[in-house]
Amino acid sequence: MKGLGGFHLACDAANPAALALLRARKRRPAKPFALMAREADLPALAVLTAADLALLRDPAAPVVLVPSRGALPEAVAPGMSSLGVMLPYTPLHHLLLDAFAGPLVMTSGNLSGEPQVIGNAEARAKLAAFADGLLLHDRDIARRLDDSVERASPPMVLRRARGRVPGTLPLPPGLEAAPQVLALGGQMKGAICLVKTGQALLGHHLGDLDDALCADEFTRAIADYTALFDHRPALVAVDAHPGYRATQAGHAMGLPVMEVWHHHAHLAACLAENGWPLDGGRVAGIILDGTGLGPDGTLWGGELLLGDYHGFARRGWLLPAPLPGGDRAAREPWRNALMRLDQAGLGDWADALFPDAPRDVLRQAAARGINAPLSSSAGRLFDAVAAVLGICPEAQSYEGEAAMRLEALAGRAAPDEAAFGYLLRAEGGGYDPAPIWHDIRHDLADGQPPETIALRFHAGLAAAFARKARALVERGEARAVALSGGCFQNALLLDLTLQALGDIPVLTHRTTPANDGGLALGQAVIAAARHISQAESA
Repeated sequence: MKGLGGFHLACDAANPAALALLRARKRRPAKPFALMAREADLPALAVLTAADLALLRDPAAPVVLVPSRGALPEAVAPGMSSLGVMLPYTPLHHLLLDAFAGPLVMTSGNLSGEPQVIGNAEARAKLAAFADGLLLHDRDIARRLDDSVERASPPMVLRRARGRVPGTLPLPPGLEAAPQVLALGGQMKGAICLVKTGQALLGHHLGDLDDALCADEFTRAIADYTALFDHRPALVAVDAHPGYRATQAGHAMGLPVMEVWHHHAHLAACLAENGWPLDGGRVAGIILDGTGLGPDGTLWGGELLLGDYHGFARRGWLLPAPLPGGDRAAREPWRNALMRLDQAGLGDWADALFPDAPRDVLRQAAARGINAPLSSSAGRLFDAVAAVLGICPEAQSYEGEAAMRLEALAGRAAPDEAAFGYLLRAEGGGYDPAPIWHDIRHDLADGQPPETIALRFHAGLAAAFARKARALVERGEARAVALSGGCFQNALLLDLTLQALGDIPVLTHRTTPANDGGLALGQAVIAAARHISQAESA
């Protein structure tokens, strides 16, 4: 079905056979499907608050994550406790929903990982293998835009796209003299940012630039936005990772290039969204995500930074573990569990949990440092805990599946179990997660349900980082705490961290993504701050 920003694949959301057929044809075994339904039909499907309804009715018409009532087949959102729902937002949608009188899956018309199809001829060529029919019209789609994905409570944007772009944000006070900057983001969840005349324009979600077609979309987006806004950048800001396609593209532009460390960009993006002044002082940034290159050459992802737009110091981190197989470790959670259990002296338990996995080969590779970079990633720690609890240990079918299922599982626990969060051991400036594994093993042996263990893990991680961040504010080294990185799109982790921080000032993402979709904003304001500082000192 042709929409505003691209094609959707649609089927009866209440029909298990149709859902199974769509998953098989699209090669999307478990990733949740978005739904479209009339407002009158939603209360039977989901628990809706006034804030949810207000966001659903917003002119942007985003997909909104809401608690599920369990009325639809499990195949709509396997392992999840929430549904992604949107209201019809074109006349054609309204006609179809009125005629069908029930909820429809309305998922992006593409092969998983590729950009959404937008042209009629392209739809015939690429979607014929998926769809039994095509609903077309003769109005061309000028710009490819996925549906935005958001939460109402706590407010957050998970994917910033249709309806939210090309909106702008005012630059924070002190950055008014910034030159025109083009920031190119990272490798995952690509998005670019343009700075001009005191405004920052964060572009739409482009997908993961590992995919060649998404990389082509990235190139088109640069040309499109620069032409649309008559943008003539004086400099380009990129991630410091030399292997990122966006970084390589920036260096090839023939303009001055400023490289920005990944987690500094996350911190600055949160500051910029909240209008933190250039001279506002340093904040304690809890930055939890998958991976990003750190200045020490390892892959960071579980960080406490003390910094501002100008720079940062690392004041806390998860003790690193090898990622055996590199990127493959992000797809196969058992690899992370094996490394963490071995570190904790529980190799025998890993052997029992993963008897058929090539454990010895991975251990040898990790010991020799062969394709096993060290990483402090919080995202990979989530994967490891999920694997130990039997959540997709062998492979994730989509990015973040293990962590999302772990969050959903934790949400079913008694809330007061959060008071018994697992403790991470302080070691130098780091947090050693080794004690967590002993506690988990003890709780499993004691008959504690998996949902209790999942919640205790969330609570312990939140408390560990919040404790040190709060101390930085109380000692006067920081003026507030900023929470950024993709792990903070986990609503439970965000809530537990806010509870642990108490009454100190906290900055969070609400209108820009906490994940890598917001990186370009952070890169842009850091580059602007550096340029202003250099101009003042010249």
